[in-house]
Amino acid sequence: MSEIYRFGVSLEKSLIEAFDRHIQSRHYHNRSEALRDLIREELVRKKWTEGGAVAGAVIMTYDHHKRELVNRLLDIQHDFQETIIATSHVHLDHDHCLEVIAVKGNAADVEQLSLKLKALVGVKHLSLSISSAE
Repeated sequence: MSEIYRFGVSLEKSLIEAFDRHIQSRHYHNRSEALRDLIREELVRKKWTEGGAVAGAVIMTYDHHKRELVNRLLDIQHDFQETIIATSHVHLDHDHCLEVIAVKGNAADVEQLSLKLKALVGVKHLSLSISSAE
């Protein structure tokens, strides 16, 4: 880890009590760990909104019997081959599949990929999880 800097923060009693309850429910050992995570999350969110580089995963379930769905999924994935770094395909049951697509690249491209996949008829659910690419 890089150098550690210490600083003071002034908060209302009710806010620090609520924060302490939050960090306890999330199993943090101390306020510093929780604060670091909150800062990192905000910085990732900033990269997302400003179109910076992100890494993450698109997780979706779909009905593989839906007509032409698999072909459409593959066509879209090929259109984003510079963004997609890996995929994993799991058969959940006779009708449904789970696909996890690892992505890395410009936040806007990652978002467009997830929106195009999500809009397809037969995709049951899709979620996008992003993190910093650094």
